[in-house]
Amino acid sequence: RNLKELNDIARKKELEVQKQRDKLSTCQLRIKMLAKQLDYVGTEIEKEEEAGNVAALSRLWAVRRRLCTELEQEKDLELKIALTIKDDMLEMWHIEPEQGKYETLYERLKKDKEELEMKYQDRAEVRIWEAKIAALQAEKNQQSRAKKEKEAQKEYEEKHKKILEDAKKNHEKALCFLRKSMARTHEKNAKEEVKTQEHMERRIQAVLSLKTSLTSNREKLQALQAWNKAKALETEKQETKMREAILAEGGNVAKEIFLHKQLLKHEKEKRAFREQQKSRKIEIVSQILREKASIPKQRKSQYCTKAIKGGCKPEDSFLWRMKTWQYIKKACKHSAGASAASSAGERTASVGEIPAEIPHNVLSESGKDEEERDKILVQPEFPGLWSQECDLHKVPQEEMDLNQLATWVVKKGISKKKMEEFPTGIFHTQIVSCPEHKGCAFYSKPSCIHFKDFDVGQAYKKKIVLINASYGVNCCRLVGISEWLKDFISVHFDPPGKMSPGMSCEVVVTFKPMINETLEGEVLFMAQTGSFAVPLKCTAKRCILALDKELIDFGSHVVGETISQTISLTNSGALGTRFR
Repeated sequence: RNLKELNDIARKKELEVQKQRDKLSTCQLRIKMLAKQLDYVGTEIEKEEEAGNVAALSRLWAVRRRLCTELEQEKDLELKIALTIKDDMLEMWHIEPEQGKYETLYERLKKDKEELEMKYQDRAEVRIWEAKIAALQAEKNQQSRAKKEKEAQKEYEEKHKKILEDAKKNHEKALCFLRKSMARTHEKNAKEEVKTQEHMERRIQAVLSLKTSLTSNREKLQALQAWNKAKALETEKQETKMREAILAEGGNVAKEIFLHKQLLKHEKEKRAFREQQKSRKIEIVSQILREKASIPKQRKSQYCTKAIKGGCKPEDSFLWRMKTWQYIKKACKHSAGASAASSAGERTASVGEIPAEIPHNVLSESGKDEEERDKILVQPEFPGLWSQECDLHKVPQEEMDLNQLATWVVKKGISKKKMEEFPTGIFHTQIVSCPEHKGCAFYSKPSCIHFKDFDVGQAYKKKIVLINASYGVNCCRLVGISEWLKDFISVHFDPPGKMSPGMSCEVVVTFKPMINETLEGEVLFMAQTGSFAVPLKCTAKRCILALDKELIDFGSHVVGETISQTISLTNSGALGTRFR
């Protein structure tokens, strides 16, 4: 490294010396040129003096002065360059002895480089020899491959011949079948053409009937407009008669007419209110009928979930609907006759078709009906949780399916085995100053360990708190978990010893799913008063699709009008899905 640095410095110095020498030579040339110019200017000055040309003399003297100053500057530069060359030469002379010190090392380096080159050459020869051997081997492999390819080609040609023969046979068969199918399609097309012609004829007839109906409607409209004009004229005549009568009596005309108009307006509003009430009744009845029709389907899909979550009987809402239906039937029996029936007939044409089960008398009303309705509808149509005694553990025997029954039997067997393992007399009833405790000695928060929307291969942890709900000191210990959950679930529980009433302890449940399936079971514990279990549920990711509308109702519309409605489909589950 040092030798390299010295060599670099020596080269730089040599370059600098060379540059300085070049500068010196240029400077010397410049001095010579300036000296010649001075001599020439001197001769010119002598000539002009003899001639007596003052202007030229002053110009020539100025040129001479400038040349003298330039000459002096060039001489100073020459001296400086000479000094720098001397300094550089001295430095080079100092570097030469130091270079001599490292010459031996430089020779060693040269020898090492030569030895390395020799080694590289030997390695290259070895590699060439190995490459030749590999090339020979590759040639042999290529020859063997060529043989195999030839054999494979022969086999392929034989197979191809067989395939061609089979294809010819299949083609002949396919042609036969195609002819038959073409004949069938021709027949179908002929039938469809006949059908389309019939359909077109029907449409033409429908258009013609529509034209006739439109013309008849126009005539009716004209008649209606004429009737309205006649009515308006009659009302004007009545008003003039009223004014004349009031003036004859000597009363206030404006006041009487205003009161008459207000009375007419009030009657109109009363009629509109009655019609609104009747239309509302029709809507309620149609809603009840729709719900009645959809009850069997809902019962099949949601029966189990309602029984577990709410603890309420599914028949209750149906009973309330039946009560309201009976009330409407009673109202129909006690309703008034002809005038209401006629108004109902007019309104049914505008509202739409009412189901055949509803009689026309439903639309009539009376004072008694309103009183009865107020009495009955004090009770809610759909009863809430406050009106029923819910018990999560009581499920009807008919609703228990085979899987639930099997799990219940397995749990009972496990609890019996564990009870037998303990020595006799370990379980005893709690007798304190208050009455004997009945039910589970401990209850957990949350009541159910639920792992939702899990991914296979991940680990999930949940913490539950067991609270002593008995009247006295109690203790508990972990018995185990359901047999089918042992591969996926582990429970960490440190028994806290004796616990006073209201005291709690923590349990950590770890779930490591290996399969993407929904699992159910329970974690079993043993207390002094007996065994108890905390239900455990692991539900895989699923898609839950729901629409925001059950019925798309476009209502009444005019022929030729286009009406659009939007429906939103929502996926409230954790799994994505495609739909069409």
